Amino acid sequence: MSKLHLNFKDRVGIVSDISSQLARNGLNILTMEVVQKEGCAHLFIEIDHGDKPCPRENILKMLACFNDLLEIQFISVMPHEKQENLLRIVLDNIDESVIAIDGSGCLTLINSIARSNFKCQTDDIIGKHIRELHFPDSPILDCLHGKRFNNVKKSMLHGKKRLQYFVTARPIMDDSGDVLGAIEIVKDAQEIKSLAKTMCEPDEIGFSDIIGTSAALRQAVGIAEKIAATEAIITIRGESGTGKDLLAQAIHTGSGRGGQFVTINCAAVPETLLESELFGYVGGAFSGARKQGRPGLFEIAGDGTVFLDEIGEMPLTAQAKILRLIQSRRIRRLGDGREIPVNARIITATNRNLEELVGKHLFREDLYYRINVLPLHIPPLRERPEDIPILAEHFLFQLSSRLGKGLLSFDAQAQKRLIQHHWPGNVRELKNVVERAAILSESTTIGADSILLVHELGRSHKAVPPTSPEFSGEPLRVAIDRYERGLLLAALKEKKSLRQAAKTLGISHTALRNKLQKHHLES
Repeated sequence: MSKLHLNFKDRVGIVSDISSQLARNGLNILTMEVVQKEGCAHLFIEIDHGDKPCPRENILKMLACFNDLLEIQFISVMPHEKQENLLRIVLDNIDESVIAIDGSGCLTLINSIARSNFKCQTDDIIGKHIRELHFPDSPILDCLHGKRFNNVKKSMLHGKKRLQYFVTARPIMDDSGDVLGAIEIVKDAQEIKSLAKTMCEPDEIGFSDIIGTSAALRQAVGIAEKIAATEAIITIRGESGTGKDLLAQAIHTGSGRGGQFVTINCAAVPETLLESELFGYVGGAFSGARKQGRPGLFEIAGDGTVFLDEIGEMPLTAQAKILRLIQSRRIRRLGDGREIPVNARIITATNRNLEELVGKHLFREDLYYRINVLPLHIPPLRERPEDIPILAEHFLFQLSSRLGKGLLSFDAQAQKRLIQHHWPGNVRELKNVVERAAILSESTTIGADSILLVHELGRSHKAVPPTSPEFSGEPLRVAIDRYERGLLLAALKEKKSLRQAAKTLGISHTALRNKLQKHHLES
């Protein structure tokens, strides 16, 4: 057999002329594919020589007689064979079992995972009826009657062990809707459980997780990447909500250190407990201490990283002990006379002006110089407006799957509204605003009327009747609808017209009417 690619100037009758020419020379066409492209007809032909040999030169000579033939060459693989090979590679490299049958229920396709799972490695199973193969209980034959199945839970005995799996099956139809066959995908329940567990576990934060394209942010991240693997102490400075903790975690991940990343907010822990949290204590060290004692964060971190967030709020007594730890690389638990060597790397962060605190004697000058070796600054969101739409779309993408609403994007007015806000709460505030908009929006594209900023919520909140802060047990969507209804009633009661009420709520007149209709509040 020979396979050829012929390129002709496109005209009527090419296929007929080629077929007649080959037939006159005793050659039979097994398959032929025709592709029309840019005024040319590309013919791919597989020829059966029969019993008599036919050299390639003879084939070229008998086909070269056509005046409009532009090119002719022998090929090793037909286009449909390329597609079949590609399909086979794809099917054999996915983790699910895939089988397909024709309209009479005979097997037409089975991938390698299915062969292994169903114990049928021989090639003679193709063409056999699905019932003859003793596959586990399957709904695929019902698909020949037009039925569809999504993740139907099934089980089968595998030796002495019962295996659970999920089956999804679909009919295969032609353009007119006639059923030609069916395809089935089988997923191992254990694999799904493992995947769900992986998705629920917190991932390591890397530098790629820090979203933004502004020059100032990328410069900070670039420096952080260079110094991540060093032993030096790093101090991250920036306003509250800029993502200092995220950068600290990325530095820990980039350092390749084997220990844990542990964090403590020095402003949130009472002064009386801060030292015991950092350095640990022995049993009976103070009233209420555990009998067995407790390790501090530097011991827990091991060879990892201790992140001292808001170090500017640390009391002077604790600052002295941190300074001693940096100098000696040893700690002493409360109530213990022994010293314990530590190897944890220190990263600090603050939103305070440390130089000003040093001048007021609220922060030790010697500690300041110890931790200020490699300072990093994260600029506030108002100084990098180009990052606002990117961050907003990122948060929206995360929320879309969680809320199951299929949210796609922000419209132009919503983006303009986000960019024009000064964001005193920085990225943390932006994330809250996006989440609020995602919950309130009734469209897949979020409009400006769904962007409710903090100062607007405060103004509207004054008109809302007080509600109990206790959890009522109702679903989140129901609670939000109830809250929204209360806002609408209060705004309507305070203002004389719908337009005034809409202006007070920070939404358009049309949006207000839609919400009134939703809550059956139209008069």
